Amino acid sequence: MKRAPLSATSLFTATAFLFAGCSDLPPGQPGPFTNGAVAGGEMARAATVMSAEAQATGSPAGTMATATIVVLAKHQATLRQQQVAKANARVAIARLRARQPKPSAPSASTKSKKTAAAPKQKARLPRYIAVETVKDERTAPQAQKAVVIFDTETQEIVGNNVYDVKAAPPVGTTAKFETYTAEYVGSGS
Repeated sequence: MKRAPLSATSLFTATAFLFAGCSDLPPGQPGPFTNGAVAGGEMARAATVMSAEAQATGSPAGTMATATIVVLAKHQATLRQQQVAKANARVAIARLRARQPKPSAPSASTKSKKTAAAPKQKARLPRYIAVETVKDERTAPQAQKAVVIFDTETQEIVGNNVYDVKAAPPVGTTAKFETYTAEYVGSGS
């Protein structure tokens, strides 16, 4: 087909759709483009939008397991609960670092070259981890675990709060505690 007739046919068809889409229709009768915008918007969203958690962590959507937890009570940690939580956090951090992939050793050809040694890469840890601590007399009776949020960068307990949870999530999943999203590591062992 020649270019001129093809262009004329395309223009005529586009004009017909434009007038048909803009014409007045009786009430209740759907137009030809009624669901087009909705379908187009859904396709664009599905192709480009990531969840807020995926954007924050930089991981693709669906690669991080999340858990829903029920917090029965929140109270200040005692000195004993702080000590147990910090000890459990140190063990958990050591385990998290151990499961990180090791940097490859330089080959013989690169060893012979006199270059500056590359700085050692630190293991990528989650910013916050949820660590078990001991229950005390203030722990809710129906609570399965007492959990503390630990900041892996500052090496401190966040807010000095103990969360009494109805059921502990599986180890390795992330859970939301108020405004903190933490990876649940259990007792660290």
